Amino acid sequence: MKLVLASKSPRRSELLAGVGYDFSILPAQFDESSVSLDDPKRGVEEIARGKAQACFGALADTHDTVVLAADTIVVCDGEVLLKPKDPAEAKEMLKKLSGNTHRVMTATAIISEKGTTSFVEETSVCFFELTDEEIDDYIATGEPLDKAGAYGVQGLGCYLVKKIEGDYFNVVGLPIAPVMRYLKEAGVLPRKGV
Repeated sequence: MKLVLASKSPRRSELLAGVGYDFSILPAQFDESSVSLDDPKRGVEEIARGKAQACFGALADTHDTVVLAADTIVVCDGEVLLKPKDPAEAKEMLKKLSGNTHRVMTATAIISEKGTTSFVEETSVCFFELTDEEIDDYIATGEPLDKAGAYGVQGLGCYLVKKIEGDYFNVVGLPIAPVMRYLKEAGVLPRKGV
């Protein structure tokens, strides 16, 4: 079985490669803004499924092919925090997260000729109380600008995080253990097998 990752996220690629999968990358052409996030869990799962279906539909040959798509959102006090548009919005998001606990939801969808499977993993993340200087210094690195919630736990953003309850890899952007189990069910194994 061939595996296609419907994402240009370097973090998702690194996680898959790190556990031994061979895969190609074909970012999905899907309009995420067409999906309502009023119910964040349902919405993020709908986005992941939409990405998987768009990518699968764009393939010339789907025989013996499995597509993996994912989407991550941050929810703080009922508000969905996506990727910030600019440094000012990143600062606003980080101020909301400061000293607060939020939820990271990553939806994953796996599609093949046999059908589509999807699920949402949730992780609670608690931030330290952040000073304006810490927030400004972090934004100056550029790291927050392409990440949901304006931080990357696998990079310099780890400095902001006081505690994580749940799957760390989910916060990075792909809950790798359940993903591996679903891929195994779909007939996709890493090079060394599991």
